[in-house]
Amino acid sequence: MQVIAAPRSSRWKVRPVDQPDIAVQLARELNDLPEPLVRALMSRGVSDFESARTFFRPGPETLHDPFLMQDMRSAADRLVRAIADSERVLVYGDYDVDGVTSTAMMVRFLRSRGVDASFFIPDRLIHGYGLSPAGIEHAGQIGATVMVALDCGITAVEEADLARSRGIDLIICDHHTPGAALPNAVAVLDPKRADCAYPYNGLSGCGVGYKLVEATLVRLGEDRRDAQPLLDLVAVSIAADIVPIDGENRALMTEGLRRIREAPSVGLAALAAAARTDTSSCSTSDIVFGIAPRLNAAGRLDDACKAVALLLEEDEASARRAATTIEALNEERRAIDRQTVLEAEQAARRLLESKSRSGIVLHNPEWHAGVIGITASRIVERYYKPTVMLTTVGGVAKGSARSVPGINVYDVLAECADLLTQFGGHDYAAGLQLPEDRVHDFRDRFDDAVTARMTPELMTPVINVDAPVALDEIDARFWAVLRQFEPFGPANPRPLFVAGDLELVGRASTVGRDGSHLRFSARSRSGTRSFPAIGFGLAGHLETLRESQRTGVPFEMVFSLDENTYRGQKNLQLKPRDIRLAQ
Repeated sequence: MQVIAAPRSSRWKVRPVDQPDIAVQLARELNDLPEPLVRALMSRGVSDFESARTFFRPGPETLHDPFLMQDMRSAADRLVRAIADSERVLVYGDYDVDGVTSTAMMVRFLRSRGVDASFFIPDRLIHGYGLSPAGIEHAGQIGATVMVALDCGITAVEEADLARSRGIDLIICDHHTPGAALPNAVAVLDPKRADCAYPYNGLSGCGVGYKLVEATLVRLGEDRRDAQPLLDLVAVSIAADIVPIDGENRALMTEGLRRIREAPSVGLAALAAAARTDTSSCSTSDIVFGIAPRLNAAGRLDDACKAVALLLEEDEASARRAATTIEALNEERRAIDRQTVLEAEQAARRLLESKSRSGIVLHNPEWHAGVIGITASRIVERYYKPTVMLTTVGGVAKGSARSVPGINVYDVLAECADLLTQFGGHDYAAGLQLPEDRVHDFRDRFDDAVTARMTPELMTPVINVDAPVALDEIDARFWAVLRQFEPFGPANPRPLFVAGDLELVGRASTVGRDGSHLRFSARSRSGTRSFPAIGFGLAGHLETLRESQRTGVPFEMVFSLDENTYRGQKNLQLKPRDIRLAQ
C-alpha cells in the first residue's frame, strides 16, 4: 500500500502593498487591471506605466550599451585584431551549462568571422573548477595567441600571470564576485567589478560573453543586432544558471526564447528533441528540466566538450547522433542520481535519529562527485536543513553545500575554515574540500554554526504570496495578462495567489505512478465557477480536502495558474502549492 508522507507545514506570507495610492494609479493606467495582478507587478518593481511597458515588452532595444562595461573596448579591440590578423584563439569555458553555452557561443561567433577558434573545457575531477594551468598550456601547444575565458577567471590571478608569461593575451568574461585583486589580463569583463559602471550586474557568464560579441561587431563597423541569432544559447545559460530574470536578463531571455521557438540552432534542436521538448513552445521550465540537465550530464559523467561539440554541430544527422550520446549520459546520470538520493535519505534519517541536528553533513566515498550537488538540494527539500554532501576524490573529501533561506552557507563554512582546505560559494550554495579524517569534526562544527543562526521562524519554509484572489476574478483577461509575466525565474517567479472560503467539487483523488500527486476541483463557496486543480507532490493533503468536505469547514489554498491542453482543448487549471483548512 502506498504510504503518503504527512504534508510539511509552511508559513504563508502575502507581500504587502507599501504604497496603496500608487497601486490605484497603476491599475487605472493599465485599463483597470485587477488588483491581484497590480500587486504582483509592484512586487516585481513595476510602479508606473513606463516600467510596466518595459516589463511587458522587453526586447533587444532595451539592451545596454556594451561599452559601459569596464575594459570592454580593450577586449573588443583585441578580438578585432585577432580577426584581422587571422590569429588562433582558444575559448576556455567552465563545465556547467553556463560555461558550455558560453564556449559554444563564442566559438560560433569567432568562426563566423574566419577565426581559427578551438575550445577547452576542464575536466571536473582532473582540473577542478576555474581557469587551470592545463588550459593555458594547451593554448600554448596549439599556438593560440588569444585566450577568452568565459564563466570563470575572475579570481585567476596566478593563471593570468602564467598566460602572460607564455605570450598569450587573456580576456576574462565572468560574472562571479571578484577577489581582492583582479587578474592581470588584457581585459577583465565582470559587471560585479567595484569599478564597473555597467547598469546591470545580474548577467550570466554567457551574457557577459554576448556583450563582448556585441562590442566586437560595433568595432568591426557592423550592427550589434547581428549577434541576436546567438541568443538561443544565452537563454539556455540564463535559465540554467539561476540568475535573476529581470532587467537586461529579461530582455535577453525573451528574445532568446523567441529564437528557440522560431529558429533554434541545429545542435540545440537535436538536444531538445532528445529531451522530448517542443521548441515551438519552449519555456524557462523546459530548459531547466529538459535541456539543461542533459548538457550538465556530459560534464558530470564524461566530457563537457561533447556538449559544446553538439551545440556547434551544423549537420542534422550528426547532431542527432551526438544528442543520442548525450541522452544516454543523462539516463546514466539519472540512475546514479536516484540511487544517491535513496542512500543519502537513509543516511540523513539515521543521522537525525541519532542526534537532533540543525545541519546535515553526509559522507560516502563511493558517491559520484558529479551528482552530489543535486542530491544535496534534494535533501534540503526533504528535511529543510542546510546540507553538505561529501564524497572522496584522490583521498580528499570533496563536496557541495546547499542551504535554506536565512542561513548563509558560505558564512557557516567560514566558521569551519580551519578544518577545510578549500571552500567557496555564496548564500545558498558552496563547494568545499577537506581531509577525510576531519569529516567527523566538521559535521559537529557545521551543525554548531547552523544552530547558532537558526531560529524557530527559519525552521519553517515560507511561501511568498503575491496577492489574495477570488476564483471568480480569474477570467480570460486575467490569464492573458498573467501570461505576459513570462519568462519566469529568479526575481520574477511565477505569481502565487491565495484563495480562501473554498469548497471541494466532487471527489479528490491521488494520481501519478506513485500516487504522489493530488487531483481535484474547487470553487468559492459564494461563487459559481469551479476550476480543476493538480497538486504535484501534494497527495498528503488528500485528507485535508476530505475533512473539509466532511465537516463543511472551508479550505484555503496557495496556487499558481496554468493552462492545460488536452485533446486540443485548452483550459485553465490551478496548480496548488499548499492547502489547509480555513484558519
